[in-house]
Amino acid sequence: MEKITLLLLLPFYCLAQIPAYYSSVDFTQNAEDIKSQLSALVTTTHTYQLIYTPDVWNALKQSDLDPNDNTKVLLIYGYNDADAITSNDRTRSKDASCHTSSCAGLWVREHVFAQSVGTPPLGQEGPGSDAHHLRAIDAQMNNTRSNKKFTAGSGNAFSVSTASWYPGDEWKGDVARMMMYMYLRYQSQCPPTNIGLGSTSYSPLGDMPNIFLEWNQQDPVSQYELNRNVVLQSMQGNRNPFIDNPYLATMIWGGPQAPDSWGVLATDAEIAEDNVVLYPTITTGIINVENTGGRNFTYSAYNNLGQQVQVQKSGSVIDMANNAKGLYFVTLTDDAGKSKTFRIILN
Repeated sequence: MEKITLLLLLPFYCLAQIPAYYSSVDFTQNAEDIKSQLSALVTTTHTYQLIYTPDVWNALKQSDLDPNDNTKVLLIYGYNDADAITSNDRTRSKDASCHTSSCAGLWVREHVFAQSVGTPPLGQEGPGSDAHHLRAIDAQMNNTRSNKKFTAGSGNAFSVSTASWYPGDEWKGDVARMMMYMYLRYQSQCPPTNIGLGSTSYSPLGDMPNIFLEWNQQDPVSQYELNRNVVLQSMQGNRNPFIDNPYLATMIWGGPQAPDSWGVLATDAEIAEDNVVLYPTITTGIINVENTGGRNFTYSAYNNLGQQVQVQKSGSVIDMANNAKGLYFVTLTDDAGKSKTFRIILN
């Protein structure tokens, strides 16, 4: 039975080329070689070490801006600005940062890779001041999460147990890609198995929790993450490769196939194996599905702002006619987690 599900692909992903930052990496090598090359890249290009105070404050006030309102920062794990509870706020004035001992209603700096679980602990230098895993967060939310490890869940952020934490549906992909970056950059000091719970069966070496690979595929890269990568490269010199292309995680550790942002790394065999075509890709709304392989697919559709749009699926036809004109992305994912994304223009 075909279902409608969620997946997002932004216009950045339509670039069918590898960015210059990755020109030194040979992506034809095996998984461990690719991981080693990326690790060397993010390390050698990390040319400036941010000072925890004041550099990190200054960085987050630029990198964590809400793409829809540059007077505010997004607060990781937050989800509701409409109620009277401040601890679950999703946004806050960028100037409402806390520099005193009383932080109620203000935001602080969250070490997404909790300082205490590093081997050795991260402190406030080196990995402890790397803004690629530091996020603006409500002060009370920060206390609630504490150093809890990440685990499976659904819905908004919450404590699953006294020692485990679900970051929320909106933030789980961000968390996964940050933990992957920290592993590349700091290796044995920041193994993802120190911060993520559950099976590591996808990874041949058992060094990546399944939940991070699943979250990387389930929660696509947002414009906010893309903006952060640009800002932080300008400050630190390096980038988070898994924001630039989530498929790199699939190449290295396996698991559900994340989108290939560059459109050149997923092999022809993987794509052709699905034997599915959507046409026409420029349409007034009606799209035909040619599924010669007879596979079961889930379908997703988003506009170029990352908002889910309504589609109707009936037999071999997808109807998007009720949506406004513009650029959309429709992704088909099979039962094995392999996916194929089509760029659709409604006119």
